[in-house]
Amino acid sequence: MRKRWTGLVTAACLVVTAAPSLAVAAPAAPAPHERTAAASGEVADYCRGQCHDILPPGENGSATAAQIILNKITGAKPKHTDDQLGPYADLVDEYAGLTDGKLSTFFNDASFGVPDDQVESRKRPGGRDDVTITRDKSGIPHIKGTTRFGTEYGAGYAAGQDRLWMMDVFRHIGRGELTSFAGGAEGNRQLEQQFYLGGAYRESELAAQVDRVRNSGPRGEQAFQDVTAYLKGLNRYISDAKKGLYFPGEYDLTGNADIFTGDGIEPFEATDLVAIGTVISALFGSGGGNQVAAALVKQAAEHKYGKEEGEKVYRAFRMQNDPEADLTLHDGQRFDYAASPENPRAVAMPDPGSVSRQQVVYDPTGSAADGQQAKRTSGTDAVGTGAVAESARERSATSDANVRHKPELAQAEGALSDGVLPKDLFARKHGMSNALVVSGKHTDTGNPVAVFGPQTGYFAPQLLMLQEIQGPGLSARGAAFAGLNLYVQLGRGQDYAWSATSANQNMTDTYAVDLCNADGSPATKDSSGYMFHGTCTPMEKLVRKNAWSPTVADGTKAGSYKLVAHRTAYGVVRYRATVDGDPVAYTTLRSTYRHEVDTLIGFQMFNDPEAVTGPESFQEAASRIGYTFNWFYADARHTAYYNSGLNPTRSPGVDPNLPIRAGASTEWRGWDPETNTVPNTPDAEHPQDIDQDYYESWNNKIAKGYTVAGFGDGPVYRSNLLDRRITSLISDGGKVSRASLTRAMEDAAVTDLRGEAVLPELLKVIDTEKVTDPELKETVDGLRGWLEDGAKRKETGPGTRTYAHADAIRTMDAWWPLLVEDEFRPGLGPDLYGALTDALQIDEAPSTPGGGVAHKGSSFQHGWWSYMHKDLRKVLGEQVPGAAPETFCGAGDVAQCRHVLLSALEKAARTPAKSTYPGDDVCEAGDQWCADSIQQRPLGGITDDLTNWQNRPTYQQVVQFPAHR
Repeated sequence: MRKRWTGLVTAACLVVTAAPSLAVAAPAAPAPHERTAAASGEVADYCRGQCHDILPPGENGSATAAQIILNKITGAKPKHTDDQLGPYADLVDEYAGLTDGKLSTFFNDASFGVPDDQVESRKRPGGRDDVTITRDKSGIPHIKGTTRFGTEYGAGYAAGQDRLWMMDVFRHIGRGELTSFAGGAEGNRQLEQQFYLGGAYRESELAAQVDRVRNSGPRGEQAFQDVTAYLKGLNRYISDAKKGLYFPGEYDLTGNADIFTGDGIEPFEATDLVAIGTVISALFGSGGGNQVAAALVKQAAEHKYGKEEGEKVYRAFRMQNDPEADLTLHDGQRFDYAASPENPRAVAMPDPGSVSRQQVVYDPTGSAADGQQAKRTSGTDAVGTGAVAESARERSATSDANVRHKPELAQAEGALSDGVLPKDLFARKHGMSNALVVSGKHTDTGNPVAVFGPQTGYFAPQLLMLQEIQGPGLSARGAAFAGLNLYVQLGRGQDYAWSATSANQNMTDTYAVDLCNADGSPATKDSSGYMFHGTCTPMEKLVRKNAWSPTVADGTKAGSYKLVAHRTAYGVVRYRATVDGDPVAYTTLRSTYRHEVDTLIGFQMFNDPEAVTGPESFQEAASRIGYTFNWFYADARHTAYYNSGLNPTRSPGVDPNLPIRAGASTEWRGWDPETNTVPNTPDAEHPQDIDQDYYESWNNKIAKGYTVAGFGDGPVYRSNLLDRRITSLISDGGKVSRASLTRAMEDAAVTDLRGEAVLPELLKVIDTEKVTDPELKETVDGLRGWLEDGAKRKETGPGTRTYAHADAIRTMDAWWPLLVEDEFRPGLGPDLYGALTDALQIDEAPSTPGGGVAHKGSSFQHGWWSYMHKDLRKVLGEQVPGAAPETFCGAGDVAQCRHVLLSALEKAARTPAKSTYPGDDVCEAGDQWCADSIQQRPLGGITDDLTNWQNRPTYQQVVQFPAHR
């Protein structure tokens, strides 16, 4: 819907021409009676100025329509939109000389409270006298309440101030209704479809999650009260913003609000927070679910090599428990979980060529006639198992899209023309990185040091928001996902700090359910019934009906479709196939499905100074979180680690890494199919530790025996970059400081993993003979020089946008895909090679769109580096633990292997930069720096500058507590 565009343009022009300063200012300053002091009483802060953090691009994620238009015309931005982006980006150029005293140049002071000379504003939201929001000069809200209700009310109000539009987008994504809300642009459609099967719920099921937590005990009841207060504060902000006409301009630009009244912005309900939680869970906290891809690799390996040899090849490439993998728990601890048994039962391997993806989109319609008003509606129907059709809330509006308005308006709306979120946001689960935690016995003061944070991607505004929250039972500062920020999720308490990385252990299994027809006729792959405990049972069809109207800027036509999820007791259908000739549906069953909200209790405990008093109580709180995370802790005396996740106990003999034949004998132990409730494995079986000499994590393997989901976790993983630097710092009695550990992190952040870890092996093979061709020798010497200089991807100087060793880096970027294919494809054959590349991408260099995502910063999580490292060492005659039975490079002959490497290298050297870096919507073809650069990908109308590549957490803390309670 596009309401009253003429009025919008007129209002915007008045603001831009008559009072330009208002267009970029924060919402109007509070009235004098609102500028009251925070509640009296100081909060204990044992960090004493030694806690820092950073979260680009800036705290403010809200802009009016006039501000968005002005941004497109002049580049001006609302205050605090990007003021943390510069310090974050500048660390790339300055880290070598970093000292403890200079940390504040690149990080915020994360102390509790706001000194008087750093106060920018104070506000008592809703006129309440039990809470004050004090914003510092970075715009960060410090919420202080004298009552628990008031404190959470303030958290909700602050969330509305900083992230209202984004929260609204995410509650629609969580329901699969983004196009009905924000239009039918391709990006919106693709994003909606990618997510829908992972979070298909009825409204009643979202509400049931809230009720279950409320009834789970005292902490659950408190969480419900916190949510209630949070929503009241959030909805009060919406009311205030509508009255003051400073609500986010994206509502206008997508036609979801009246420019003069704000009508169309709906209040938030508890179920909206559940919908947001399902999105965050899908992105960061669920491991497994890729068993069909693994089955296709195994099938292709057995077809190529025979069953026995093929099994060995499959296991070598799967690397479930590779003996050379970097381990977070490296002192010999062992935690056995989810490994494939020697002789598995009930494995449901698909018949060759029979696998097809489950259809998601149904009944797409064409465009409406010009000038017709299109109605946006959304709803969910549940059909099957006797369920009565149930519809969600409807949202409707009108559109006047037959007139093109002023260019500046079209430009502003054009910022959203491809969709309000990147279409590839869910193309791959994100890796949360990283953590460097060093015990006090290796530090300068005897107190542990931690440099850690999550890599949640780079967006404008950011998915996370910074806040401090102080009130009865609440005392923390840090980052939280917008819409879930009633508690700090990663940050610091009074005398401790904590963070997380994604753990990726398998808590999502794939079941093959036998298909059937209720009338007894022969089943086909398209059948809508399945066998459950001996009875042919109808699948539930969860249907989301979406319709969208035309847009002004991008020419999208009106249309509609239905999103359909087919659900069984064993989860949502993802694929259809045949197994031994019989039709089956492959479903994915996630242990946290219908239980996303349960995790709220663990976060509540993290924020409670009475609940977390040391490493053991921290681990207890972490155990209450159902998502698959590695949790790290540091206080003045101790460090700790805990692996969270709702890990189901499998039936004996089943293989959780391949599809499982569904049936009573193969189900999770203690599983209740009615509510998808399953007991967690015993606490002692979750990897955990206190006071190891150091911990490092970059989504790598956790401990011996603990199987992660996915391929390629072997001797070369990006966590090696951290491990080498930490061990170098503490070797020979070295003492670690906050600055030195930050330097180690940043040095790893600008290093090419292939260059540091694999290039030495490549050069060993090449150096078995002298390179006589002058041009080729120059190329090899260039790579050698780059390696000797640390294999960095760094500019020649600040702002030059030109890399030192640019030719060597370009050569490596062009060489790697050629190298992998030439080394492995001939021996593996096209079918097995294709199945393996589907299961694990070849490369994830900064300029490589990993999972289809470019300019994302996070790099080198997924690739074939371990495969090549092992294979080259075998060629050189080394004994290689865990290697494949076959040697692929040159069929094991070093001279032939050398020929393969040099032949590929020669092609790479001649590949023009424009081919290696083909360009996109933000970069010209051939621009190496730009291809690598980080983009704060717009989630709204304001855009930010590109910055240097660095492989680093989005939100990051640097902490060292000198004292403890």
